[in-house]
Amino acid sequence: MLGIVNGTTNFILDKMHTTGAGFADALEEAQQLGYAEADPTADVEGFDAAAKAAILASLAFHSRVTANDVHREGISDVTAADVASARDMNCVVKLLAICEVREGPEGPAVAARVHPAMIPDTHPLASVREAYNAVFVESEAAGQLMFYGPGAGGAPTASAVLGDLVAAARNRISETRGVPDSSYAGLPVLPMGETVTRYHVAIDVEDRAGVLAAVAAAFAEHGVSIQTVRQEGRGEDAQLVVVSHRATDAQLSATVEHLRGMDIVRDVTSVMRVEGEND
Repeated sequence: MLGIVNGTTNFILDKMHTTGAGFADALEEAQQLGYAEADPTADVEGFDAAAKAAILASLAFHSRVTANDVHREGISDVTAADVASARDMNCVVKLLAICEVREGPEGPAVAARVHPAMIPDTHPLASVREAYNAVFVESEAAGQLMFYGPGAGGAPTASAVLGDLVAAARNRISETRGVPDSSYAGLPVLPMGETVTRYHVAIDVEDRAGVLAAVAAAFAEHGVSIQTVRQEGRGEDAQLVVVSHRATDAQLSATVEHLRGMDIVRDVTSVMRVEGEND
């Protein structure tokens, strides 16, 4: 499952994509329109989306998954430059809740995470605009399905709350309980470090011979293959934009830390995952 499950963050990222606004300006507009609260932490730091990802993973894979099991990153560090770089790659940036069953060291395991990611603009989720939510599901029998609807605002929120109250009242009148959780599968949760993903890394480096080879060697040292690389000169410096092939998150994180320690690297200015596209 790949989902946009928080309307506030989707509104902010959509405004950054369509207008070129920075995070702070887009957040202020969301607050003025009632899509974001005065304290937007639960939304912009991914806590709300992580709780929803835990519910989705529990329902889909019949295993107990809590919010604490979900790797969480918010959007407050996403910059206008990140969004522009995604656009150059024919991608958009979305805060995604990703839940899947992967083969772990000891057999099948649930992987659940929430973080901003670049997805191709041809992916169905890329067209989810404003404060709307959508969950994209892939299953062996049913194929690809998407569920779409409003995700923030007074009326959609009130409708959801009222629906829960009506369900609770019906259960009380009929002296029944709600449907219990189904956890017969009991799959373990895969640590984020063992999750397989891809990275988009922007690196400011010295503009001299051998730099690209040294950066490529750092990726190779940690077992990470490079899919594409783009270089732009900036006087005495240059920027490299590297997109990796799939590797474990631990391998990719180690690569980024290695890059930050290299003398030829001025700064690693952006690190973002890339989803929704096969190598």
